[in-house]
Amino acid sequence: MSPRKIIIDTDPGQDDAVAILLALASPELEVLGITAVAGNIPLALTSLNARKAVEVAGRTDIPVFAGCEKPLAHSLTTAEHVHGQTGLDGYDLPQPTLPLQEQHAVDFIIETLRAEPPGTVTLCPLAPLTNIATALQKAPDIAPKIAEIVLMGGAYFEVGNYTPAAEFNIYVDPEAADIVFKSGVPLTVMSLDVTHKMLVTRPRVEAIRALGNRTGEVVAGWIGFFERFDTAKYGSEGAPLHDPSTIAYLLDPTLFTGRHINVEIEVASPLTRGMTVADWWGVTDRAPNAIFMGTVDAPGFFKLLTERLAALP
Repeated sequence: MSPRKIIIDTDPGQDDAVAILLALASPELEVLGITAVAGNIPLALTSLNARKAVEVAGRTDIPVFAGCEKPLAHSLTTAEHVHGQTGLDGYDLPQPTLPLQEQHAVDFIIETLRAEPPGTVTLCPLAPLTNIATALQKAPDIAPKIAEIVLMGGAYFEVGNYTPAAEFNIYVDPEAADIVFKSGVPLTVMSLDVTHKMLVTRPRVEAIRALGNRTGEVVAGWIGFFERFDTAKYGSEGAPLHDPSTIAYLLDPTLFTGRHINVEIEVASPLTRGMTVADWWGVTDRAPNAIFMGTVDAPGFFKLLTERLAALP
């Protein structure tokens, strides 16, 4: 089979960068481009960090595009308290030599979806959905061309990680999420219910560090930095590794289980803004619009991740 074509939309962030590395290490996937958006940190740094991750993988053939610098309707909320001031604290990397593409990320998404055969390109957002929603608004004709959107965001049983009700990616731009969830595009949602079961325990970090390549050292450094926040917050034995879940799903969907349910985004309430209202128990008559993942084979995921990282420089 030919590789699955994907576009990664991202705001690196250590876990975003690990997801990029996993994708670039996997021959089953053809990364057509990486689009950066403001989220964990401002756009200037997310577009910089995406290029750094590409260079760690030795894949300077992958173009990187800068997209939207703020959410659709509100000011930007960032997460330097989690990821550090650079977004990739934990391992010092040189300035990338890979240039940023001149084309806007939204225009790249639109142009690519129009050029490729319908149903052959999957979008993988690891970030607030501003770029994706803007593309859908600007070019409604692209919606039926998208094979699937596999995104990291939202929560149901785990509720919120940024507010009591909301997961960070959705909270930053709930208006954009609302557009995406109402778009009619097939959605697969890797929620906190999944990622909070994907803990980077000390043995798992050391297995990555022991790979003996630079990638293993870099990833272990990144994880060692950002896990300090989550282990203190949750009292867990390691930090959740959120964003690589999207790529792992594309590589081996049998690692995950979920339900095809209705998911709506709360955009109005000041108390629950950004909440993913997931009808897990089917108590409404609202039509299902997303496969909402709830469980994961965590050992299987980390085995896959470690094996793939070993193939990088």
